[in-house]
Amino acid sequence: MNKIATYIKRHQIKSIIIGGLLVSYYFCLPKQLFKDPTATVITDTSQKLLGAQIAKDGQWRFPHNDSIPIKFKTCIVQFEDEYFYKHPGFNPISIFKAIRENLKSGKVKCGGSTLTQQVIRLSRKGQKRTYFEKLKELILATRLEFRNSKEDILSYYSSNAPFGGNVVGLDAASWRYFNRNVNDLSWAESATLAVLPNAPSLIYPGKNQDRLLKKRNRLLKKLLDNRILDSLTYRLSISEELPQKPYPLPQVAPHLLQKVVKTHYGKHIKTTIDSRLQERINFTLNNHYNQLRNNEIYNSAILVLDVKTRQVLAYVGNTQTDNAHQKDVDIIDKPRSTGSILKPFLYAAMLDAGDMLPNTLVSDVPSQFGSYNPENYNKTYDGAVPASRALSRSLNVPAVSMLQEFGLDRFHHYLNRLNLKDLKYNANHYGLSLILGGAESNLWDLCKSYAAMSSTLNHFSETSSEYFSNEFCDPTFLASKTINFGKKTSDKTLFDAASIYLTYNSLKEVNRPESDESWAFFDGSKQIAWKTGTSFGFRDAWAIGTTKDYVVGVWVGNADGEGRPGLVGVETAAPILFDVFKLLPNSDWFSKPFDEMQEIEICKQSGHRASQNCVDTVFKFVQISGLKTKPCPYHVLVHVDESETYQINSSCEDLSNITHKSWFVLPPLMAYYYKTKNPFYKPLPKFRDDCLGEQAVSMAFIYPKENNSMFLPKDFNGTTNNLILKIAHSKPESTLFWYLDNTFINTTKDMHELAITPKQGKHSITVVDTFGNEIKRRFEISE
Repeated sequence: MNKIATYIKRHQIKSIIIGGLLVSYYFCLPKQLFKDPTATVITDTSQKLLGAQIAKDGQWRFPHNDSIPIKFKTCIVQFEDEYFYKHPGFNPISIFKAIRENLKSGKVKCGGSTLTQQVIRLSRKGQKRTYFEKLKELILATRLEFRNSKEDILSYYSSNAPFGGNVVGLDAASWRYFNRNVNDLSWAESATLAVLPNAPSLIYPGKNQDRLLKKRNRLLKKLLDNRILDSLTYRLSISEELPQKPYPLPQVAPHLLQKVVKTHYGKHIKTTIDSRLQERINFTLNNHYNQLRNNEIYNSAILVLDVKTRQVLAYVGNTQTDNAHQKDVDIIDKPRSTGSILKPFLYAAMLDAGDMLPNTLVSDVPSQFGSYNPENYNKTYDGAVPASRALSRSLNVPAVSMLQEFGLDRFHHYLNRLNLKDLKYNANHYGLSLILGGAESNLWDLCKSYAAMSSTLNHFSETSSEYFSNEFCDPTFLASKTINFGKKTSDKTLFDAASIYLTYNSLKEVNRPESDESWAFFDGSKQIAWKTGTSFGFRDAWAIGTTKDYVVGVWVGNADGEGRPGLVGVETAAPILFDVFKLLPNSDWFSKPFDEMQEIEICKQSGHRASQNCVDTVFKFVQISGLKTKPCPYHVLVHVDESETYQINSSCEDLSNITHKSWFVLPPLMAYYYKTKNPFYKPLPKFRDDCLGEQAVSMAFIYPKENNSMFLPKDFNGTTNNLILKIAHSKPESTLFWYLDNTFINTTKDMHELAITPKQGKHSITVVDTFGNEIKRRFEISE
């Protein structure tokens, strides 16, 4: 050390020059050798190529790959630089031979470059091939050898060497010329790619095949002579054909590729996609598309999530349609009208809040909410229906009634907790139509919500009845990302486990009102909680299903929003849903969350907690929050005669002859429709005429008269005048319910007059009061 210090003091100028040269040498090599734009590449979990988007400069240049298969590594070293692992970046013997050949020919004929020098030349694009440039390459090559390992240098070369046309790099060349991953190439294929960078023009289809074949076979012979190949492998290799034309790169998940490009442009992204499942779903959807387009339905999307890992297993953003029908639009994250797909969230919310029990009767009668008149799909009514049946049959009127009872703002709060990003307005903006498609959402958000609920149930059963704080998180398609479900807690995240379980039990039911023949495709061996939805105007058809392990979401429609007859969730989206579930393994049903449930006595007829008047009861497990619901309000204790024909009291009958009976009594409007679907329903008997103490209730038509034939005149502007119906009631303050030809039209109170404009022909008017009394009148409108 002292000698060096002494030398520097004695030779300061020389030391400064040497030091400057050393510093220049150290910094002469750029930290990043290659700055060319690269293609965006996505692969599945096993690194199988799913798709790629070409680089900005129009080159198929895949991102840098550190891993080089042994076959190609052997071939390229044997062909280009046999002493690669022995030289310091340049080969003096090769350089001497090259200079000698060039001097003899009077021009630069060969360069004697090593692979290291070729890496430097590739990084210094556009430089003329001169002796001075050669000297620069040599210096930079030695610096590269000091800085990087031999394996690094080979990876630089294989990722940036030209392979003909607009193909750059080994990975892109392997897919373009052999349609497979570089790790799956044979010796002959690896040898073909090894000789191409030396003469990339040889790969053009239909040209130079003999020259390329000779180059490849000479390399294979060298491998044989060096005992790298045995004779059998050599003979099989030289018999392989050369590539004839470039293959198109796989486009297994083109819309996921679009999504990746937005955030990871120019990178190689390993995704969570199961390529085999993705390809089979692509095939399945294409078969359905060929049928749907006959009805001018051109677009569909499918998303499959793993519930336990929250990974995306399949991502099909659209059908293989054409540009005229927006084939490149990724539907999965686009806002669409929700139809009925939000109904399970309302059902779960009402259970969670303790506002009802699973089978509580809800009203299903013609209803008007301000100016809003919802209708069931089949335009019929049950009068009263268990809430679980209303959900499984996707009845609209009960859903709106339930939302009004639960509260619009309360439900909107639950939906906000689900992080549905397309729910951008306040509750009043949507109104009660929120539950029937008045709002918009997207397949991604809806599937993640169902997955979160399924995962909540799984985690509750797997832990000591605990929840996770980050259950309602976004899924991921990045294999490098692991979902963090947060901390364990005894507090529910949103819905309690029992409410979710009971909701899923309802969604397992397949009895829907639309049409019985629609269920021929249903595989009863699979236990799936699923829901369909159809938006107003038949613009969007949904089907989302979940098992313990998977969530499958399907959307069908037209990307431009055009509605089509028959574009109904159960007829278009549901068949696709079940075809996808056929491709997935069967799952056990969810475990019952007993710690969030309690067994109580339930009234079988009403679904409420049994009151003292309920005689037909059953014990069932319900959510704990449901214990605060009110007892059955529909069973009353009445006094009837022995035949149960009349109500009586002690004023008209001896006490020994009075029967005390529990009677199931629905409000008049509910009862009117309920009895049409339930023939064993018995209206409350009237009081016998000779009984005192009960004021008799009576009503009668004032107009029209029975079987009256009437003509409705027109006024001067051609408008048909109304027919005024009139009724007299002994208790005018009562509410009367009016039906024209068995269709509810309106109610009256105090003044029982109603104006209608019936069509020509025979009609009937039915009026029911709040006491269950009913009268009818027939009439005819003539020309």
